[in-house]
Amino acid sequence: MSGVSCTTTGTTAVLTLENGAKLNALTTGMLEALASHLDALDRNPEIRVVILTGEGPKAFCCGADIAEWGALGPAEFARYWVRDGHRVFDRLARLSKPVIGALNGHAFGGGLELAACCDIRVMTPRATLALPEAKVGIVPGWSGTQRLTRLLPEPVVKEMVLFGRRIPAARAEALGFVAAIAEDTLTAAHEIAADLGDVSPRANELAKAMIHGAVGEDRAAAIEALGSAAAGASADRDEGVAAFLEKRSAQFDGL
Repeated sequence: MSGVSCTTTGTTAVLTLENGAKLNALTTGMLEALASHLDALDRNPEIRVVILTGEGPKAFCCGADIAEWGALGPAEFARYWVRDGHRVFDRLARLSKPVIGALNGHAFGGGLELAACCDIRVMTPRATLALPEAKVGIVPGWSGTQRLTRLLPEPVVKEMVLFGRRIPAARAEALGFVAAIAEDTLTAAHEIAADLGDVSPRANELAKAMIHGAVGEDRAAAIEALGSAAAGASADRDEGVAAFLEKRSAQFDGL
């Protein structure tokens, strides 16, 4: 059975892609499970950081399950499979908490696009990155030509998309896509997560939104979230709510 598990240790949550028999290929059920976990984690104040990894030693995620999407017609493929994947991937990228990608193996296609949604990544030395969609007659559909081009140079993305070249771990680190190479990526990710112990969760949330606004990651929502946070912390907001509940005119003082 494929799925996505969620375990917590202290203030850290670990999401694990569980479809090892198919190199953790993503199914509709896995996308739905991932989205459900992300919604719950975003609303859990006890969780400060999320680690995303895959089951087994071979692959972080080899992409989407071809057996599942291959049976879809063109309209269904574009309207549901691609858009639903985007919705879940965007949810991961815009999580209010820092996300560490522990790439325990190869990250191909949708798996690389999933890794690109993380805030920081560690990678095993034997893993490679690839966007092999053209070999099965399609193109990257979950932000491989969009979000990934903000993280890697355009020529490198073209190497993978147009020529099918794999990027080894050492080059991924040199390009800044991964922060570290480690034999045990999950342990390395936990060590990075431990650094957040003396960091303000609220400051991190705001800083992440500000950075996303700068690079165009859901800029409109980032700007409105920051403005709403400032307004929500004001005395005027408290007075406005109180006046509404008490059915009187608000007396704002601009504080």
